[in-house]
Amino acid sequence: MWFKRTTLTIVVLLGIAIYFSMRLTEFDLSKFRDFRNMIDFLSQWFPMDFSALPRMLIDSAETLAMAFLGSLFGLIIALPISFLAAKNTSPSRIIFNVVRIIMSFVRSIPEIVFGLILLTALGLGPFPAVLAIMFHNIGVLGKLISELIESADSGPHEAMKAVGSKNWLASLFSILPQIWPNVLSQYFYRFEVAIRTSLILGFIGGGGIGQRLFNDFKSFQYSSVSLDVLLIMLIVIIVDSFGSFVRNKVI
Repeated sequence: MWFKRTTLTIVVLLGIAIYFSMRLTEFDLSKFRDFRNMIDFLSQWFPMDFSALPRMLIDSAETLAMAFLGSLFGLIIALPISFLAAKNTSPSRIIFNVVRIIMSFVRSIPEIVFGLILLTALGLGPFPAVLAIMFHNIGVLGKLISELIESADSGPHEAMKAVGSKNWLASLFSILPQIWPNVLSQYFYRFEVAIRTSLILGFIGGGGIGQRLFNDFKSFQYSSVSLDVLLIMLIVIIVDSFGSFVRNKVI
């Protein structure tokens, strides 16, 4: 039977965790009783203000470029590093542990922290935001791809090594083709995440549609805010659809 003493213990502990979490976060659904303020606020969003649409499209393209470059450069750097961080392809145990520790350190630092450091050092604009997204993606994609490498079929890799191929060459032609569809899937997921991250980085001076959204909120231009939000939604939908199309073609 599924109902056991351990199951009851888990349910009780989960209930306790939920209770204290709700107390700490002041979770209170009764605050939704009066929707008047929310309705009044949202009514100011319409009709949308299309007067700044050309500039918004440029800012949207800038956000898309930031996310694309940050995730692409992160993938390019993480791909060879991930072979050093995989048990079955790393040259030695020392290199494996060192690379894993470095990737864990890089991955543990949020993009906004990288952004604050780089924006202070390099100045405002999209370039520091691209670097912030790239650094974090190196750690995330490096871990994900290294796990894909470890789970790949070792037969082709061992066969190539048996006929005299070097380890890196055997890894390139035997393991990479196996994991490539999953690598692409992870990349497009990180690309979508990078779009949302670039919006947050825009709040602290990283440029793009995120910075415009922040400025429109501060200046109470809610009719422009609604168009900003619509463009952001369209960007995410387009990237998701394109990613699905590419994955289907590759797989």
